[in-house]
Amino acid sequence: MVAQRHPGRPVRFQDPERNAAYWARITRIVDAAPPLEDTQRAAIRAAFHGTKHREAA
Repeated sequence: MVAQRHPGRPVRFQDPERNAAYWARITRIVDAAPPLEDTQRAAIRAAFHGTKHREAA
């Protein structure tokens, strides 16, 4: 088995070359994106953390 450079990433494709190409593409897209503003970070954080409060209600 080939060790992954980022162990937290799921294996999308069983072919290691295709999987590496997929994650390289994702990395290029993320690197090309502009940085998030604080209000964008807050909205994302609220979207993920707010669901726990709604489920409990």
